[in-house]
Order: sequence, then structure tokens, then C-alpha cells
Amino acid sequence: MTAAPQTQPSNDRELVLTRLIDAPRDKLFRCWTEADLLKQWFVPAPWTIAKAEVDVRPGGASLVVMRDPDGNEYPNRGVYLEVVPNERIVVTDAYTSAWEPSEKPFFTAVVTFEDEGGQTRYTARALHWREEDREAHEKMGFHEGWGACADQLAALAKRI
Repeated sequence: MTAAPQTQPSNDRELVLTRLIDAPRDKLFRCWTEADLLKQWFVPAPWTIAKAEVDVRPGGASLVVMRDPDGNEYPNRGVYLEVVPNERIVVTDAYTSAWEPSEKPFFTAVVTFEDEGGQTRYTARALHWREEDREAHEKMGFHEGWGACADQLAALAKRI
């Protein structure tokens, strides 16, 4: 018997988004780990992904360049800490490549995919270094933005 997913933050530095998605775990995992698929859902429209490079393995680097509707680009570098195919991805911006520390770590994302009633329980946790960072992320629109991305993820996973 599997424990019910934790949908509430476990402390004052965490934000949580969970959805029950009508797609198998392997398709959701592919959407997170294949650059061409990641580019299709990872930011809320009308934003886009200008570039995505992923080396999906512990210690592997990622680079995702977000582009706003005015054409401004925002590079986001990170390193994968843990990758369990079709189950769990942990990535942080605390490092930029290999184990080189970033100038200002903001958060670590823990993404899980769990079978639930023929669907997948998708949970994204944003673990922040400081409470102020969590508050800033929430004010930036974490729930709305990550929620819109989860909708886009669900739609893409159904098409692939």
C-alpha cells in the first residue's frame, strides 16, 4: 500500500504543486528529461523556451533559457542531484555545472511521478534556501505559473 502523497509544504521554505494527470509516468518523465519536449511546456504561455540542454544524470548540468513575450531571455542553470527513471527528479540551481556553486542559489526542485488509480500523481516541490526566497517565489506566481505549466505538461503527455 502506497502512502498518500504529501500535498502540503513540510516547512516555511517549501512550495508544493500536485496534480492527478491522465497520462502514464514514463510520458511525464520524458517531458521532463527530453529537451525537445521540455521546450514545449516548461514555461507558461506566452513565454517560451529559447534553449534547453539537459544531461539527465546525477551531476549532469541543465540549461533552460526562458524567453518572455518581449524577447528578453532568462538563463537558468542547474545540476541534477537525483534521477530515478519514471519516479523522481531532483535538480538544483545551487550549482551551475558539475559541482561549481552558483552565485545565488534559490531552490531545489523535487519532482515525483506516482501511479494513482490508472493515472499519475505529479508532485513538484520547490525547496528554498531561505524563507524570503519562498515568499519571493510565491509572489512571482509559483502556483499560477507552475499550475499552467502542469496543464501544458498534461496536454503534451497525452499527445506523445
